[in-house]
Amino acid sequence: MSSRTDTRRIERSRSHSVERYQERKDSRRSRSRSSSHKTHRSKSLTSKQSSTSREKKRKKTKKKKRHSSSSSSSSSSSSDSNEEELNFLQKLEAERQRLKEEKRKQKEMLKAKETPEEKRERRLREKQEKERKRRERMGWDNEYQCYTNQDNPFGDSALTNTFVWAKKLAKEGVKNVSREELEALNRQKQLENKIELEKVKQRRLEREAERAAREAEAGAAARAREAAQFHSWARHEDAFHLHQATLRTQIRIRDGRAKPIDLLAWYVSSEECVDALEMHEPYTYLNGLQMQDLEDLLEDIKVYKELEKESNQSYWEDVQTIVLDELGKLRTVAAPSARRDGVHRAVADDVTQIFKGKTGAQLEALQTQIEQKISGRRDGVDIGYWESLLSQLKAHRARARLRERHRHNLRRKLQLLKREQGVAPAPRAPASPEPAQPDGGGAAPDGGGAAPDGGGTAPEAEGDEHEEEEEECVSLYRSGRYSPALLTDRDLEPATLLTEPLADLQRLHYLRAARTRGRAPAGRPEGSSAGPGAGGGAESLEAEARRAMGAPAPDTAPFALEHALPDQPCLWADKYRPRKPRYFNRVHTGFEWNKYNQTHYDMDNPPPKIVQGYKFNIFYPDLIDKNSTPEFSLKPCPENAEFAVLRFHAGPPYEDIAFKIVNREWEYSYKRGFRCHFHNNIFQLWFHFKRYRYRR
Repeated sequence: MSSRTDTRRIERSRSHSVERYQERKDSRRSRSRSSSHKTHRSKSLTSKQSSTSREKKRKKTKKKKRHSSSSSSSSSSSSDSNEEELNFLQKLEAERQRLKEEKRKQKEMLKAKETPEEKRERRLREKQEKERKRRERMGWDNEYQCYTNQDNPFGDSALTNTFVWAKKLAKEGVKNVSREELEALNRQKQLENKIELEKVKQRRLEREAERAAREAEAGAAARAREAAQFHSWARHEDAFHLHQATLRTQIRIRDGRAKPIDLLAWYVSSEECVDALEMHEPYTYLNGLQMQDLEDLLEDIKVYKELEKESNQSYWEDVQTIVLDELGKLRTVAAPSARRDGVHRAVADDVTQIFKGKTGAQLEALQTQIEQKISGRRDGVDIGYWESLLSQLKAHRARARLRERHRHNLRRKLQLLKREQGVAPAPRAPASPEPAQPDGGGAAPDGGGAAPDGGGTAPEAEGDEHEEEEEECVSLYRSGRYSPALLTDRDLEPATLLTEPLADLQRLHYLRAARTRGRAPAGRPEGSSAGPGAGGGAESLEAEARRAMGAPAPDTAPFALEHALPDQPCLWADKYRPRKPRYFNRVHTGFEWNKYNQTHYDMDNPPPKIVQGYKFNIFYPDLIDKNSTPEFSLKPCPENAEFAVLRFHAGPPYEDIAFKIVNREWEYSYKRGFRCHFHNNIFQLWFHFKRYRYRR
């Protein structure tokens, strides 16, 4: 505080001395000029009055002469004003330089007259002013600007000095190091921190890029799942519309108001049904249809072609070709002058007879010959006639394909019926060693015989054989309906063994069970899907699961109540064939002897058994990712809350599998038999339900 008061006192004394110096200087100047001011004061007043009068006269004369010499006066006035401004600026600059020089001289004079103490005080003030400006640039408030090492509320005598952490330096072993070395170490640490910060920023950018890549991959996967789901929805929608169309067809056929499209759709849908026998070709349903009926049938055929995208396309295309041919004939008859055909009406029947009775191979050969004639462009060839034949040939080829398809279906159904009834097939005649010649072919291997005109005899013989087989099928069907005749006791031979229907049914069940045990493990329904690894490996896994569960107790039973899951779009289906895993499960049942059952039941009349737990053993021998553990999820059934769906998920190449179980609280204690682990390609989930014991 004493130093501060001293500096203030010194500043005040110096300012007083400067003021006294200025006052002396001003008093000298004022005394020298006071006399002149007094003598000229009266003259200035008179001169001012005279000057004002002269100015008024000048203005009047200027106004009179303004119109005569406007251009010369404006140029002279502008030049005068520019000169006045220039002179004024020069005077200002000279005055500024003079004041600056006086201030410099005054400062030099003060420096020359000051004592060493005043010099130190002046330099201290300059240093403090510089420090104040530095603090303002650093953001110090006015509240902290006045703090010094001697005057601060913290009692810190080194407040403005650079902080040095002495204990930290002593701990690091650099306490006695010079200040320059410490600053070098600090600069090195700052550089290292900067490098580390750059690395951290780089890692953050890399993480952001990885996160963006993961998000993009997740978005692509989500879009793929959505695309698969939309594809599944579209497929299900087409299947639904096809199912509805089939139902409408069945209803109209049952009510006796069937349309041609109903009969055609029923024919193609009943090809796999053995009991549904259609004795006539499908194109016979078009007989007697008018032009409007054929046009409606064309639209219906287009609908079925869109619904049945993968199957029966060739069938609908052939039917559409025949319908277009029939529609063209009706239009020609209705308007004979509208279109000129290449075949005259007089020879139209002869042309039809050429195509009639020929097989598909013969018609194909005939089409090749007609195309060669048209492409040859020989003289004397009626191109219009042959082009008309070629257009009619498409419809005849479609009829031939449908006829061959119909015969093939009849032969196949006949064989199935004979196999079901146990009828031995008729012995076939030995084939002739001489091979059949193709249409238009050369001689036989022994050199004898030429090819017959219009096709060989082999197709005709084959057609006759087909017709005989068809007639035989029809006669057998109408006579006995493929059912064995009823025999009486008199018709039986002596010593004939008779079997009761119940005994025969038991024997059949026994044989089926033996066959099931030979094919699939217990607890797996027969006919369910099994993957490629369902051989000896799955059987060994089953044997291991049996050993783990021990011998079956009286209160255990196999459990295979699978729950149907919705269609699962698998993104890996293009790499691996999806398959369902095999399993070996057991359900534990028993009696619950609560107070009610103890009152109303006994050992001779026990209460009904309830489910007490399950043991699931799911086999995953061909799991692609061995490190991924299979998982399970439990969801209650929406239609019945007393049951739940237990779903198992493992990954490719296995599909999810689910079971319908009782929905009760589980016992998760390993002492109570709970087990959930994946070992040796077997996912085991064993659990029992909690038993609630009520006490008073």
